[in-house]
Amino acid sequence: MTEWYQRKVPIFLWGWGLFAFGFILGKFVFLRETRGGMMAQGKMALERAGKIADAVVKRLSPHCQKIEVAGSIRRRKPQVNDIDLVLIPKDLWNLHGELMKLGQLKMSGKKIMRVMVGSTQVDIYVADEDTWSTLLLIRTGSKENNIRLCSRAKAIGWHLAASGDGLFDENGQRIAGDTEISIYNALGLPFQRPEERS
Repeated sequence: MTEWYQRKVPIFLWGWGLFAFGFILGKFVFLRETRGGMMAQGKMALERAGKIADAVVKRLSPHCQKIEVAGSIRRRKPQVNDIDLVLIPKDLWNLHGELMKLGQLKMSGKKIMRVMVGSTQVDIYVADEDTWSTLLLIRTGSKENNIRLCSRAKAIGWHLAASGDGLFDENGQRIAGDTEISIYNALGLPFQRPEERS
């Protein structure tokens, strides 16, 4: 019994040690490869998300009058779930074609389009000159900031349209929305830069 124990146990421990070493090494390699890239629960580091967004903007720009990155990238959040763009199309047909080249087109409506660029979801909100600034404001967020603005408007009997149509008074007259700052001014609130809108 003693001889068997002395012979088998060291082999077992050696094998277990190799397994543990391999497991730890695998974890190290994974963390090294994803550092600065994918984060926990599908999140991306801001730098990586920004690079993807810039590449998409470069591809779509020839077919747009205006295009800008919104969402948490515009707010400069350290971690990003997905990518939001607001654009005014110049050539909708070729814009749609370019989106299909970028990846799997998951949604293609008049107001919103969605494409998967690899494993990254890109949501594209379609504006026109009248809705551009308000839509950019709403789609920049954050959710909490949008609630604050909408609640402020509601408290005085006004309405901030999530569609991007602008800020309307109690008579349904559009009173602001040509610029983001015009909405803050009309609501009597100090303007916030995108990175301050948490």
